[in-house]
Amino acid sequence: MKAFRLAAATTVAASAVVVLSAPALAHVSVQPEGTAAKGGYAVVDFKVPNERDDASTTKLEINFPTEHPLSSVLPEPVPGWDVKVTKSTLDKPLEVHGRQITEAVSKVTWTADGDGIEPGFFQKFPVSVGALPEDADELVFKAIQTYDNDEVVRWIEVPQEGQEEPENPAPVLELTAAEDDHHGSSASGQASEEPSDDASAAAADTTAEAAVEPADSTDTTARVLGVVGIVVGAAGVAYGVLAGRRRDTA
Repeated sequence: MKAFRLAAATTVAASAVVVLSAPALAHVSVQPEGTAAKGGYAVVDFKVPNERDDASTTKLEINFPTEHPLSSVLPEPVPGWDVKVTKSTLDKPLEVHGRQITEAVSKVTWTADGDGIEPGFFQKFPVSVGALPEDADELVFKAIQTYDNDEVVRWIEVPQEGQEEPENPAPVLELTAAEDDHHGSSASGQASEEPSDDASAAAADTTAEAAVEPADSTDTTARVLGVVGIVVGAAGVAYGVLAGRRRDTA
């Protein structure tokens, strides 16, 4: 029994050594802050973990998809990092808000001006992007991570559906269904077909005034007739008194 327990303990210990010695599965990834809807704009975070125990990440390059160029790419300043935005001429101009865009951002590079991402830490790099394509379900951003010992890791392998994740997968942004008002078309359509609240209120006021006017006229007429009746009644009383006095005098 003791021999069996010793063998089992040895097996568990050996398994633990294998697990601990396996390489970390963390890699450069991209996630939206909220949703990334087709045709809309979003803020996305490129998350960069440090996978080395003896080196710091000092540079990150994110290559933007050329098959779906984005007309707006705005990096958020990250303390301790310098950022450079590289643009390239488009093979086919983009139509954005009634004007043509002939170039788009092809790469964003962050370079540490200090220690960078030290072992045991990660860093997020936020970027505002748009308009997201309406004819795609995802966007692939190939990334290059550089350490201060000159080691370069290329996260450029595109994951394939139904296959195991590659050793160095590229960050993939999943796009959600388009929102109805991402271009503001729904709002403008309603405005052209339905009266505005101000117009409805004005119409209601006009109707109310029209309904009140006859009541006001009737009320005024009743008051005039009432006054006339009082005057006629007073005159009748006065005439009767005078007629009585005349008979008494006679």
